[in-house]
Amino acid sequence: MIFGRSKRKPISIPAKDVAQWKYTTCNYCSTGCAIEIGLNESGKIVTSRGHAGADVNRGKLCIKGLLEHELFDSPGRGKFPLMRDKAHLPFQPASWEVALDKTAEKIKEIQAKYGRDSFAIVSTGQLLTEEFYTLGKLVRGQIGTNNYDGNTTLCMASAVSGYKRSFGSDGPPGCYGDFEHTHCLMAFGSNLPEQHPVIYWRLKEALEKRKFPLIVVDPRVTMLAQFADIHLPITPGTDTVLINAMMHVIFKDGLQDDDYIARHTNGIDELRALVADYDPKTAQHICGIDEDRIRTVARIYARAPTAMSIWTMGINQSTHGSDGVVNINNLNLITGNIGIPGGTSLSITGQCNAMGTREWSSCSGLPGYRLLEKQADREHVADFWGIDEAFFPPARGLAQTDIFPAIETGQIKGLWLVATNPMTSMPNQPRIRKAMENLEFLVVQDVYEDVETNKYSHVFLPAAVWAEKEGCHTNTERRVNLTRNVLEPYADSKADFWIFNELSKRFADRNTIHFPATPEGAFEEMKVLSRGAGRTLDISGMSYDRIHAARGIQWPYSEEQARRDEEKIGPAAGFDMHTRQDFLGNPRLYTDGTFQTPDGRAKLIPVRFVNNNECPDAEYPFWLNSGRVVEHFHTRTRTGKIGNCNKFSPTPYMEMNPDAADELGIEHASYVRLVSRRGDAVVMVQLTQRVARDMLFIPFHFHDCVNRLTLGLLDPYSRQPAFKQNAVRVEQIDQREAARLNMERRAF
Repeated sequence: MIFGRSKRKPISIPAKDVAQWKYTTCNYCSTGCAIEIGLNESGKIVTSRGHAGADVNRGKLCIKGLLEHELFDSPGRGKFPLMRDKAHLPFQPASWEVALDKTAEKIKEIQAKYGRDSFAIVSTGQLLTEEFYTLGKLVRGQIGTNNYDGNTTLCMASAVSGYKRSFGSDGPPGCYGDFEHTHCLMAFGSNLPEQHPVIYWRLKEALEKRKFPLIVVDPRVTMLAQFADIHLPITPGTDTVLINAMMHVIFKDGLQDDDYIARHTNGIDELRALVADYDPKTAQHICGIDEDRIRTVARIYARAPTAMSIWTMGINQSTHGSDGVVNINNLNLITGNIGIPGGTSLSITGQCNAMGTREWSSCSGLPGYRLLEKQADREHVADFWGIDEAFFPPARGLAQTDIFPAIETGQIKGLWLVATNPMTSMPNQPRIRKAMENLEFLVVQDVYEDVETNKYSHVFLPAAVWAEKEGCHTNTERRVNLTRNVLEPYADSKADFWIFNELSKRFADRNTIHFPATPEGAFEEMKVLSRGAGRTLDISGMSYDRIHAARGIQWPYSEEQARRDEEKIGPAAGFDMHTRQDFLGNPRLYTDGTFQTPDGRAKLIPVRFVNNNECPDAEYPFWLNSGRVVEHFHTRTRTGKIGNCNKFSPTPYMEMNPDAADELGIEHASYVRLVSRRGDAVVMVQLTQRVARDMLFIPFHFHDCVNRLTLGLLDPYSRQPAFKQNAVRVEQIDQREAARLNMERRAF
């Protein structure tokens, strides 16, 4: 008799008749995978696949990308605009003209009554870059509120702040190709296999070709930590202490690159003086890594011919996030690991086009990394748009995380949310929910009308999804890629670009500004604004056709470089795979050691650790950590509607150490209540040794779970929340009641 797997039917994938493939770029994480969408003879989308000719993913896709074609007709999509006078009343359908008239009327009414900054706008990291540019033009040039930000404050603000403080400008200096050149990789709070699977595949491929040490710094035994040569299970929020101690060892052993430091940096004496206080013997009691291991790791990193650091939210989402990024930059500057193949400080960005909003949305200033505080930048953009420079505010206004407290105090009376869902994503949810109830007017612009935040809105504007529109993304390694329009927007939804353009007509009485009719027209404007001697963010040599042919181009890419490429390899249509990789774009910044600071030198900034974390105590004895799972993206607004994504991870759960569970009498797969100083949540228990005895881990994707518990404390530089340094306790609950609540959640 035959048992087991031999009796099972093999997995079969049904054939899908594809009549046409259309090129686009994945709209989930920041990896920037090139995708082809397959349409059948009747024009229906039936499948998606990775593009083998694209350097980023080389034909690979993760589960989200493979199923992304199912988004177009997923349930809950907005069909037409909706309006109501009060949030508790039923919605009524409306025409676009009426809905946009109402929106413009209420914005002007609130601004006239309470002041221009009493209306706030929070955008996203998931629009196309031309849409970001157009929204920024509308907000900065016409609406005029200074309380305008993107939800990238929740994920990338500390990386942006750290890059600016160290290098004088935002912009990741390295690329994925650095994996193939490095001799040591240190990953801080980054779990690539689940967060960015295709980037992890690139790393794994590089390791198979040439072995080099992989060091992972993470409180949890993540999947990446399991594959590492050295895992450092750090005490949450103490990365700056570990790095200071590493630099202490590097200076003491004379392993620093004195020549690079002397030629390209300022501040070495102050940095040396500070890290002298962080000897490994003292640091080990703060960061939880023993002194010998600190010395070992420091020597491996500094002695490597080239070394690189990567990080994601484990560094950024902290009250020390910006300092953590600065200290990673310090480490790489003193070892000469900036601007060379295999040597870099590479922040792995979160959202698909977080780089696009950083570059062109004007959230933190003006387009193209220009500053509101810099007179020459103000005058340049005002002249280009044809408005009075005095219309711009003198400095950046409130970040997203400061906008919601300003609603509480009555400083902000109206809010426009574009493709962001703060009712899931913001920390300390009970406080956010109360703030939303205080708004006089809320506009929600989203693909889905059942998004949680829409419960509080007065106007809902249904947006087109992803490849129902056209434009560019910029990925983690500064690679600009193209999303081609695959089909018309669903029902009466509209592209965000169209919505912004139409709304701009209703503010022409403030400033008459030309808004291009097409995304490509906006891109041509952006190219002109990107020109300038010494500017890193130069896209003037790009075009839609060239980007498409190259499967993505890394900025800076000037007109002069484009002309040189034309001479070397012929017109864009004739590029082949090898020439695309060798000639198009610039994979690294600061290769000449010149930075975007007044004197051209990078800044070495001493970082002294101050412990303001919320730490476990007798009442709340567990650290609470959070992160992604591979099946889901952010607040599940999209992946929660895709069957094969949702079925693998449908329920909020927490990882708990078996010894801690045994002590509390908690069983595997039972439900428990987590309680913090801010709220509570019910989750299912998964027992695992991946977390320490005093730690819990929860995926952050579920709307009624982890952010009911998290702390709203902010980084002083970036204003990013400390999502990952919180304390909770675990309580047993009635299992039948918990199961009923879970069924209701899944039905929702």
